Amino acid sequence: MKIAFRYTVVVLILLSSSIFSQVDNIPLNHPVYTFLKEMKVKKVIPYINEDVPNLSRFQVKDYLIQVEEKMGELSSNEKKLFNRYKAEFYELIDSNSTTYFFHPEKDFGTSLSDAFTNKVKYFYAYSEENANVFVEMLGHYYYGQQFEPYVNNTHLFDIGFRFQGTVFKHLGYQLSFIKGGSAGDKQIAELIEPKVLQSFKWIEDSENIANYEFTEGYLKYYTEPVEDMHLSIQLGRENKTVGYGYGSKLILSGDNPPLDIAGFDFNYGIVKFTSIHGSTVGDFSSDINERYTKYWAFNRFKLSFENLFDIGIGETIVYSGRGIELGYLSPLGFYKFVEESIQDRDNANLYFDLQTSFLPDLELQATFLLDENILSNLQNLESYKNKTAYQLGAFWYEAFTLNNLSVVLEYTKLRPFVYSHINIQNTYTAWGTNLGHPIGPNADEIFSRIAYNLTDWVRLSLDYRFIRRGENIYSDDGTLINNVGGDLNITHGQNPEKQDAIFLDGIRFNNHIFNLGIRVEPIRDFIFDIIYEHDKEENISEGGSKNQSYGMIKFTLNY
Repeated sequence: MKIAFRYTVVVLILLSSSIFSQVDNIPLNHPVYTFLKEMKVKKVIPYINEDVPNLSRFQVKDYLIQVEEKMGELSSNEKKLFNRYKAEFYELIDSNSTTYFFHPEKDFGTSLSDAFTNKVKYFYAYSEENANVFVEMLGHYYYGQQFEPYVNNTHLFDIGFRFQGTVFKHLGYQLSFIKGGSAGDKQIAELIEPKVLQSFKWIEDSENIANYEFTEGYLKYYTEPVEDMHLSIQLGRENKTVGYGYGSKLILSGDNPPLDIAGFDFNYGIVKFTSIHGSTVGDFSSDINERYTKYWAFNRFKLSFENLFDIGIGETIVYSGRGIELGYLSPLGFYKFVEESIQDRDNANLYFDLQTSFLPDLELQATFLLDENILSNLQNLESYKNKTAYQLGAFWYEAFTLNNLSVVLEYTKLRPFVYSHINIQNTYTAWGTNLGHPIGPNADEIFSRIAYNLTDWVRLSLDYRFIRRGENIYSDDGTLINNVGGDLNITHGQNPEKQDAIFLDGIRFNNHIFNLGIRVEPIRDFIFDIIYEHDKEENISEGGSKNQSYGMIKFTLNY
């Protein structure tokens, strides 16, 4: 029945005759997402799909059209930002606002001079009625310096390409790859760009220069069988986040490597449904026989009441040690019950969330996560089985009646043992990186952010994080003395000595983290990020503190 259902969905899509342009997704690091978020909180647009936020190009255009209808409500900077994005998303290739390097009607000198204008830039572009392709050259250069404790500097540099477009007016595609290297201290490189720790070449460290590589690619088919019914199927690798969260997210933070996924989305009226089945890998091992594949499956059902609130329920499952489990392929099924029916081997989570949209300039949101035990231990808040987490946040735009200013405040709490599992291969990780919130279990965080659009090409931000955590206690020789649930890779075991798991038990640490950022884009697609971060860590249990601070200049090229 499950297989038949999937084939039925595919047939419905293929038989549809609706026509769309630009189905390919906009990468999540594109600043248009920040602009749309601020417009949503300001109630210029009523809704954006933030819980699984990857938007197709045509969806971004539709949102911008809604913004244009309310131009009188925008500040001067917002209007300038809108015009920047309008030039990029309204027309595919407009000679007045778009240029590309290998243009048949331009000589080399003209193409080179156009690179230093505010036109939308592509390395190459081609568009006709039934097919288009856009090629972008990608490049980054990082310079990092650690000040406390002092470590000499590091340089990271990479280059790559992105191919994307839409064919047959329904099928979007994207392929990107980046290859990079490093000079200087590897420790600082991993501090300023943690994603290098998810590159096999970097971790293997078998070549004469530290290097890394990343690639993504997918196909996405989109259609509307009837008016306002949205269906899409996606196959491939793409960076995704799941759930709400301003500082980070409890469900899928995006700090992890991109998953290889088969995904299905259905939106009709107030109903939104997403199903994803993805694969990744466990921790790196120098022994090839110890490397393994693990799977992450996800279903989410949401009701969206325009200008009021969105309320949803979602579930995830992590499993390994076998091929694809057919029980988790169906979008119609309750994972926890399915997991128990196949002998309770996997790591199942359930969550509920809410996001409001009825207050102008103020958005509230909340997420509550249940790890493994569904509602059976909530009466004993200190039981080791009570693996729960929650997050509460507020986003205030045009704060204190100041145009272009946003203020965010968020509290996150994870009880001991959250994300862990009796089978270490089923921990909630990929490449050793937590799929969920980076503070990990037995910890909480107060996150705050002030951000201000000084102009349409300069954005300032100041983040402050106060993190409390309780770590496991070890002897001098590394033997575990007291497991307080502070390490997601160490479970409580099948027969724990203690029935209670006290929040923030163990060796207590407090972290005060300040992050000051300036983003400057003096010329379109030539972006400079200047960041300074200071982390003061206090050992509350044993006394003492230490400081770590670094500065970074990052140049990004999207041409």
